[in-house]
Amino acid sequence: MRPSLLLAAVLASVAPVQTQAQGREADYVAKNFRFTTGETLAEVKIHYTTIGTPRKDARGVVRNAVLIGHGTGGTGRGTFVGRGWAGELYGPGQPLDTTKYFVVLPDNLGHGASSKPSDGLKTKFPRYTYDDMVKLQYQLLTEGLGVNHLRLVMGTSMGCMHSWVWLYTYPEFMDGAVPLACAPTPIVGRNRMIRTAIMESLRNDPQYNNGDYTGRLRGMDAAQGFLWVMGTAPLNNHRQAPTTAAADSAMRRTLAGASTDPNNMIWYFDASRDYDPSKHLAKITAPVLHINSADDFVNPPELNNVEPYIKQLKNAKFILLPITDQTRGHGTHSLPAIWGKSFAEFVGGLPER
Repeated sequence: MRPSLLLAAVLASVAPVQTQAQGREADYVAKNFRFTTGETLAEVKIHYTTIGTPRKDARGVVRNAVLIGHGTGGTGRGTFVGRGWAGELYGPGQPLDTTKYFVVLPDNLGHGASSKPSDGLKTKFPRYTYDDMVKLQYQLLTEGLGVNHLRLVMGTSMGCMHSWVWLYTYPEFMDGAVPLACAPTPIVGRNRMIRTAIMESLRNDPQYNNGDYTGRLRGMDAAQGFLWVMGTAPLNNHRQAPTTAAADSAMRRTLAGASTDPNNMIWYFDASRDYDPSKHLAKITAPVLHINSADDFVNPPELNNVEPYIKQLKNAKFILLPITDQTRGHGTHSLPAIWGKSFAEFVGGLPER
């Protein structure tokens, strides 16, 4: 199991809620898709799950659609149908009650069952960016699902950053946005350093062979170790592994279960290379609720790289969750039991745009 999925399993059961939250899975194929690099592919597939039914107002505008973006290395269905998420948000009377809302959960470009390097192109696969990923989400909604407006765009980690890209790329398309666990600033410093270390541990593996490898790369151990550190929290780790033997055993299990394709991993970490919403704040008009946790290793509060930008927006709020026995560092983004009350208040108070 990948560390990102291992973390999700620790946070909450990933068994789907046995309700409407099972959803419907399908694929949308974009034809002649042009990437920001200038590269093109005749077909780019995006896999997705939908839960609920879209509803239009008298003017034909869809008013109940919610797009939720997963984190780096994750998938839509693998992240957002478990009890820890769906059980808190999708039920009757809950903030995203799926008898009222139409929830769209994509496997984003480069991930899951969507188009990615490991499908066959390997290093010839276009070096996509977050802009490309959001563009494909937009095409899925508008051309594939007939959704011409979003009630809400939200996401965790990478999906958090995608929410910011949505806010300035399609500023009138949504009523509001809830980015969870990121910052509206470039990925630099330690965050980028770790991403670079992950990519280089794979590229520099003697068996990488310019992406034409066979079998498991030894460098994947280092890559998975870095990824595990990014998503965890010291207090929780200390409780889970209070002895040397327990700590060693936990890490060995994590590394032994890693099965991510190296090219896929390099591509999805490098996709963040030009992310920088701070340059586009003047374009943002929709209300925003941004939530981070104080024990987030990759988005620590001492960087002060969220609140100053939130203050520049007309209708935005930043919540920094304090460290408690319930928070899980970066992974707190997937625990609506902690931030769900503030989320419900925000969604309930959103005006239609």
